[in-house]
Amino acid sequence: MLTPATIDTAARVALVCMFPPSAIDKVWHWRDALAQTAGARLPGPQLVGPAMLVAAIAVEGVAPVMIVGHWWDRPGALLLAAFCGVTAVLYHPFWAYPDFFTEDPKSVAREHFWQFLKNFCIVGGLMLVALAGSGPPRWRIASSWIRAKSAFMAEACEGEHGGGDHETHASGSLRLGPPDGV
Repeated sequence: MLTPATIDTAARVALVCMFPPSAIDKVWHWRDALAQTAGARLPGPQLVGPAMLVAAIAVEGVAPVMIVGHWWDRPGALLLAAFCGVTAVLYHPFWAYPDFFTEDPKSVAREHFWQFLKNFCIVGGLMLVALAGSGPPRWRIASSWIRAKSAFMAEACEGEHGGGDHETHASGSLRLGPPDGV
């Protein structure tokens, strides 16, 4: 049966399923992956490249587990979203290639353009996970706590002051103090 929890888990798995195999691929094909980091044109490739590669392996290996397992899924989703955004900018700079508007079916710029957009589509999905988290967003929890506290305060004030020191507006919000016009 398709329950909300089942759909949530399936969506999370679909969103992050490519990252653990990508991390494993980077470990198995270290030299090729290291050569790819040189394509980012960052200063100090001998130092920066291996550090970036280790960080990428860690992010791609750990963040999906956090997201699917609902264990610190919001920070995991934000971390993976940042990773995807940085990867898009560093490794798919479609604007740097002159063949974007050519008729050539082998346009390098257009291939990078689509990869760039795919990365940002994944960023959007990860931001939704970061918003939803493992349950209702924290602001909903906080607002329901405030409503419960307000109701408690209203009952307490009613008991102490006979109900004259507060009023509940049509919106459901509680206003403490004397009624309007007094």
